[in-house]
Amino acid sequence: MSSSMTPLIELQHICVDFNQRRVLDNISLTVTKGKITTLIGPNGAGKSTLVNVLLGLQAPTKGKILKEKKIRIGYVPQKLRLNDTLPLSVSRFLSLAGKFSKQEVIEAISLVGSEHLLKSSMHNLSGGETQRILLARALLQRPDVLVLDEPAQGVDVQGQIELYDLINTVRIRFGCAVFMVSHDLHLVMAKTDDVICLQHHICCSGAPTDIRNHPNYLAMFGDKSREILAFYEHHHHHDLAEQPETDAVRDHTCPNHPHGH
Repeated sequence: MSSSMTPLIELQHICVDFNQRRVLDNISLTVTKGKITTLIGPNGAGKSTLVNVLLGLQAPTKGKILKEKKIRIGYVPQKLRLNDTLPLSVSRFLSLAGKFSKQEVIEAISLVGSEHLLKSSMHNLSGGETQRILLARALLQRPDVLVLDEPAQGVDVQGQIELYDLINTVRIRFGCAVFMVSHDLHLVMAKTDDVICLQHHICCSGAPTDIRNHPNYLAMFGDKSREILAFYEHHHHHDLAEQPETDAVRDHTCPNHPHGH
């Protein structure tokens, strides 16, 4: 097996129960070195719980988690909650991430194209700027796996496109695995290798070009999402848009869960 296809984290038949309610049911997936995997699903589908399982913050009720030894995981949270009364510069915020040299901090912030923000206040950053600083903070760890929970939330569309391009650049530069949570596919699809569609269990998984036509995906997000995908592909000349349709989509038994929108 080539190193680019090395499984770094493997979940086997994971179940998580809260108050006798099953939030995750029989989840099996692999996070692979060098690949971007995007987790999609409606609100309340269990996405955040699955992220917590990957990060080791939530113990499963059943199932097995296999991880490479000494694996380093970088995490970019959905939102950053700061004390508004506490002055905090970007430079100081990054220094709180651990014992890193000034050079390492400059390298990380340069990678995300935000070295001009070093002296800025964290409180004055836009949504897109904040996400870049959080990404730089995660990159200081030199992660084997980069986990991003809704990284583009609160970022305008142009900022989202730039952010996803940046995440792809980081994947190439570090050769790390990227596991990303998103609400939809219309902007992430051009850079994603695999999509996992979650509604407490895995409804379907595979390449984004296959997922968009899958009945379980359409039941969850509707035909409108397929139109958005087609529009995005047409107006952005990404290589992925030119790839032929395949049978790569992996179907999963999908009980009649109520699908949210």
